[in-house]
Amino acid sequence: MMHTGIPYPRAAAAALLLASAAAFAAPPAMPAAPLTADAQRIAQAAVAARDNAGGAFAVVDKKAASVFVFDAKGTLLGSSPVLLGLARGDDSVPGIGERPMAKIRPHERTTPAGRFASEPGRNTGGEDIVWVDYDAAISMHRVRTTNKADRRLERLASPTIADNRISYGCINVPAAFYDAYVKPALGQRRGVVYVVPESSPVAAHFDFLNPAKDARAPSAARPAL
Repeated sequence: MMHTGIPYPRAAAAALLLASAAAFAAPPAMPAAPLTADAQRIAQAAVAARDNAGGAFAVVDKKAASVFVFDAKGTLLGSSPVLLGLARGDDSVPGIGERPMAKIRPHERTTPAGRFASEPGRNTGGEDIVWVDYDAAISMHRVRTTNKADRRLERLASPTIADNRISYGCINVPAAFYDAYVKPALGQRRGVVYVVPESSPVAAHFDFLNPAKDARAPSAARPAL
């Protein structure tokens, strides 16, 4: 597979997206947006359990088609609409990362849910990206507009989340938001990306939401990434 890409105030999103096709020398002004309940729950619990290993992290809420970037202490830095996999579902098809894109069927184009140890990298075109699930070829990257028929900028700026499903599974982020928030937080060092499920229980994907199951003592918390 080729490695491609809260409601958030849509007026601000539209203004941001109009500039997405150009490079940005300075971070844009991005007002903090209200967190979804699931994103807030995961962020708070992850920090309390030290699951984020003391580093910055992101929460992608598929049901809201949004990403939230946090610092190491769980303070929200920024949020944005995103584009996600065309198909709904919380798992990747085994071996999908080895397939050419032309061999991936529409119902297989999912964005997997769960906890992912992210790392900065580059795709086959040399563009800097954040690997979310390397084996499944899932990354977070700037939205691409090479295929005009996809209308990706328009999908991001629309007032509904119903049209935010278009990618092969990667998480597409507005270019300005990527450069201002994703790259500084996750594009220069290892981190964690939590993807909220859409068709299975949230707690089933994150041990730290299940105290009885996640019995790690403080001294046995996750090692630094």
